[in-house]
Amino acid sequence: MSKPVIGFIGLGLMGGNMVENLQKRDFDVIVMDLNKDAVAACVERGAKAASSAKELAAGADIVMLCLTTSAIVEKVVYGDEGIMAGIKEGSVLIDFGTSIPASTRKIGADLAAKGVGMIDAPLGRTPAHAKDGLLNIMASGDIETFNKVKPVLEEQGENVFHLGALGAGHTTKLINNFMGMTTVCAMSQAFAVAKLAGVDGQQLFDIMSTGPSNSPFMHFCKNYAVDNVSDLGFSIANANKDLGYFLQMVSDLGTESKIAEGSSANLQAAFDAGLGNGNVPEIFDYFVKLEK
Repeated sequence: MSKPVIGFIGLGLMGGNMVENLQKRDFDVIVMDLNKDAVAACVERGAKAASSAKELAAGADIVMLCLTTSAIVEKVVYGDEGIMAGIKEGSVLIDFGTSIPASTRKIGADLAAKGVGMIDAPLGRTPAHAKDGLLNIMASGDIETFNKVKPVLEEQGENVFHLGALGAGHTTKLINNFMGMTTVCAMSQAFAVAKLAGVDGQQLFDIMSTGPSNSPFMHFCKNYAVDNVSDLGFSIANANKDLGYFLQMVSDLGTESKIAEGSSANLQAAFDAGLGNGNVPEIFDYFVKLEK
């Protein structure tokens, strides 16, 4: 049985490496991105370039998105030259980004009316894992659609989870990022307060890491606060976006999260201070300079 043609929109670090992995596995790929160099790299390896999302969707069996925000996803889907205008009945749209679950479900319903399936499949692990097909993939959507694309997902992920109805993947990813980014904010401020109080950061780490607070996140925070090594590849800007999405999600659920509000306020302040491109543990620099 021939492999499906893949249309891929969003060739950043993660998306570009995912496409390279698909090409190594002999998939025919159609690509689109505003970054002409990223498109050219894929074309040099044999991909076709599309001039619009409509054109890309018309030529693909599976359309994959690896975009930064729900707003951009909706623009690519609903624009005059968007996916919705060109996608074929029987095809599937997979959103690998981190999006607002309510938006995902709306897009899924509109696609279903055209006989098109949708899977939300946010990612875990790094661009290096993407290049080797070793991502963690948190997929959700109806089981028939999931099983249809599962063989392709297994070419991209070492661990492929099916989490339930459409939107459950994005919900899980936002909960995961709320926990992770709140932890990094708290630990980074712990090291900042230690520095302001004249407590040795290495000693603080040696003590805390012997107890239940020890975690990979603690190591990332210590690496920056003590050793000035920034090795958690997730930016303050992205963390800020995801916490905002988490807050919107809990509001849609009719509840609230004061913890997330606090983390979001700190991330936003660090972003406003010009630290948005730095990795999340670099919020330590913001906390060191913070005055009441």
